[in-house]
Amino acid sequence: MAGLSVTSLTLSHFRSHHVTRLSLDGRPVAIHGANGAGKTNILEAVSLLSPGRGLRRAQADELIRRPEALGWKISALLNAQDKLHEIETTAEPGQSRSVRIDGKAGPQVALSRIARVVWLVPAMDRLWIEGADGRRRFLDRIAMSFEPAHAEAVLTYEKSMRERNRLLKDMVRDAHWYTVLERNMAEATARIMQARRAALYRLELAQKGAETAFPVADLSLSHPDRALPENTDDLIEAFSDNRSNDLRAGRTLIGPHRIDLSAIYTAKGVSAAQCSTGEQKALLISLVLTNARALAEDTGAPPLILLDEVAAHLDADRRAALYDEICALGAQAWMTGTGPELFDDLQGRAQHLAVTEADGTSEVAG
Repeated sequence: MAGLSVTSLTLSHFRSHHVTRLSLDGRPVAIHGANGAGKTNILEAVSLLSPGRGLRRAQADELIRRPEALGWKISALLNAQDKLHEIETTAEPGQSRSVRIDGKAGPQVALSRIARVVWLVPAMDRLWIEGADGRRRFLDRIAMSFEPAHAEAVLTYEKSMRERNRLLKDMVRDAHWYTVLERNMAEATARIMQARRAALYRLELAQKGAETAFPVADLSLSHPDRALPENTDDLIEAFSDNRSNDLRAGRTLIGPHRIDLSAIYTAKGVSAAQCSTGEQKALLISLVLTNARALAEDTGAPPLILLDEVAAHLDADRRAALYDEICALGAQAWMTGTGPELFDDLQGRAQHLAVTEADGTSEVAG
């Protein structure tokens, strides 16, 4: 299988990195260093080689190195199925980030035609026991990895819903004000739910027959109040019928923004929320690997995989199994940990980088 890898990465005035230049050979990348040294900032830079706000969901201005407050730049060479692409993404203070691909300016969504990126970060460790917002973002990121246009549908829905919510808060009762907004919401909802269900189905297929040391999960979607209709006309009617309830609440009470993702640890028949911390982490890793496996089957190359502090909550056997699965998949996984011993099982199968920090500036050796 032809691979996907970053062969060169340069960070300029990005977070704690003044200028960092990395030359990569396509193998997985094991990054170690003390907490706060700047390891995660490297993974965040790689995540910005895909559309969106990256693994921390940061605004462009939050990525600027302080105290200089200059514009930041990420430059990379990507080997995508034996074709090299030059990627550059930058942002000046007060501006949104821009993208150049092979020397030409383009929209962020164009990045998804070159590389798919999946990730797992410590903030997601409580995914199964906290609010539904995080689970929806997790699901939508998976859906977007299969269908990049899913992001546009989500943005369209959220924009129309915000405008509708302003009308509801102002107690506007004239139906004419809602007609266009509810049609836009209904059309976007149909696309969103189709992409979400397709993503779950694709994960289900990829889990079947896979040889993995990580648990399989049964995934499902639910709405707290009612099942959402399938087609646009029925959705328009549902938004209209629920308008009186929404007026009393001052917000939209039904729609894809209320959907929740649930997971059952298949082998035990136990909800993910009731599993141990280690089991919850294993389920998350399993889903990220399943996502990567499905993308490899669909696109001919595994995605870039970003695993921040991946060793947390994993025993030595499961940690070794994770590394074996990544290497078997042929993926360039970028992994961080506090000490080099966490990556001993990778041996020569990975490129090792050490990150240190002095006076607020990260330095990388490898």
